[in-house]
Amino acid sequence: MRVLIMGAPGAGKGTQAKLLEEQTGAIHVSTGDMLRAAVGADTALGHEARKYMDRGLLVPDDVMIGLIAERLAATDCGPGYILDGFPRTVPQAKAFDTLLKQTGQSLDAALNIALPQEVAVERLAGRRVCRTCGTIFQAREGGTPKGGRCERCGGPLLQRDDDREETIRKRMEVYARETAPVLEHYRKQGLLREVSGTGTREDVFARLTASLRGA
Repeated sequence: MRVLIMGAPGAGKGTQAKLLEEQTGAIHVSTGDMLRAAVGADTALGHEARKYMDRGLLVPDDVMIGLIAERLAATDCGPGYILDGFPRTVPQAKAFDTLLKQTGQSLDAALNIALPQEVAVERLAGRRVCRTCGTIFQAREGGTPKGGRCERCGGPLLQRDDDREETIRKRMEVYARETAPVLEHYRKQGLLREVSGTGTREDVFARLTASLRGA
């Protein structure tokens, strides 16, 4: 299985991609995690990416395309992948089409999780991440442990810079301008499957899997 999982910031793409990974065995490939790892390691790519990420802007296309091509060539992606956070612009989508042709691959579906903007902003502003193990907790859904400590490993919980409200709203503006047109790109190819992101994660997952069965 090779699918894209799309949606505005806060739509729950990462959560749903991990659930799909558990069910299908396809590898969850998160561009956000890849970029944050590069930033944390202070690599040349990470240093360049930070300048854009801290302002809520998209990382340049050439950087992202090179990163994706390298990652999808890894052996663990051979059986299939769930690509989360890419493509984010029409040029990236077209470059990805070219990459798929070059590697003799094709997509099964582009899944879009739709969520009202204010709900997404609330979700992101309430999100905390464990500095030690990376577990994500949702403060406004009763998921953040007391004392600001991770209930898995005891590490400190932090708010990422790109989850602060001012940056979130900037990310939403960028998404509407740059990423929403990508949906039309995949709609024209007959690959787009849209589902509601409201309700529990189990509700959303049921919709996603039903949509995939109809792909």
